[in-house]
Amino acid sequence: MNNHPTRRGLLAGGNWIIDHVKLIDAWPPQDALASISSEWSGNGGAPYNVLKNLAKIGAPFPLVAVGLVGDDSDGRAILADCRAHGIDVAQLETTPEAPTSYTDVMTAKSTGRRTFFHQRGANALLGPGQFDFSRTRARLFHLGYLLLLDRLDAAGPDGRPAAADVLSRARAAGLLTSLDCVSENSDRFAAIVNSVLPEVDYFFANDFEAEKVTEIALRRAGEIDASAVACAAQKLIEAGVRQWAILHFPEAVFARSAKGEEIWQPSLRVPAAEIKGAAGAGDALAAGALYGLHEGWPMERCLHLGVCVAAASLSHPTCSEGICPLDECVALANRLGFQVNAFPPRRR
Repeated sequence: MNNHPTRRGLLAGGNWIIDHVKLIDAWPPQDALASISSEWSGNGGAPYNVLKNLAKIGAPFPLVAVGLVGDDSDGRAILADCRAHGIDVAQLETTPEAPTSYTDVMTAKSTGRRTFFHQRGANALLGPGQFDFSRTRARLFHLGYLLLLDRLDAAGPDGRPAAADVLSRARAAGLLTSLDCVSENSDRFAAIVNSVLPEVDYFFANDFEAEKVTEIALRRAGEIDASAVACAAQKLIEAGVRQWAILHFPEAVFARSAKGEEIWQPSLRVPAAEIKGAAGAGDALAAGALYGLHEGWPMERCLHLGVCVAAASLSHPTCSEGICPLDECVALANRLGFQVNAFPPRRR
């Protein structure tokens, strides 16, 4: 899977965030009150979540961070947490120009759904200059979240988002590239995300993001439409994704390759009583899949591990506290089984 078999490790860059997670009884209407029953602070952002999840499942390869944090208590907490999990922070820089980014995550106890209130902070200052691929021998580079990185979202000299240059330089240095974006309710997806896809080997998107990028509705009457999902994935491949487009939603994950391969993997059947929050579930799935991709596994096995790690993440309101060692994640499949109606979802 790599022209440089001696390369090893995963480099992840982008948003470094402290999540302040609050469990509320239900989401209130405008001007009404919701009660907070519990609250936690934890890791947030694609690189932080993916690297910490990989550390917790026991990845046997180097984990390397790149990004910006503020010169404050949250920034120092991020650096200490990474070091405690064996993550190389030599390229995770501290800036005095902005605070560490944070997000207030409101998780409704009644549904497990979450809503985010975000302070961009230091992440807004992260630019192409922070990425020096001559300093790494990593095999994979994971970037996220596009649409939430102001300088990388902005147009570069060639008119494309500056993130395209970063991804292009990563590929030129011998890394395989992986990308995730944020679920922003805007019309910027086509202009920004589509412009960088030709530099991306593996593209991860949830159903909301996939609909925004492709302008294809993936649900009918509330249910996933398998043919629409396949069409959306194919459209992403046609837009330039080099190897695999990976679309995930609560019921399942679907992957389509540039060679035309299609794989459906149902999610685990997690009882509602065991779901404490869905924050970070997409990053947990990506971590499992990237583990397998790094190790050269077939995509079927990558997705299987991905849904197992995602299921583990649901057991705690924060992004990573529910993640357990790899064998324990995989064992969840035997205990819980899979969503039988999601493989493949019913066609209409």
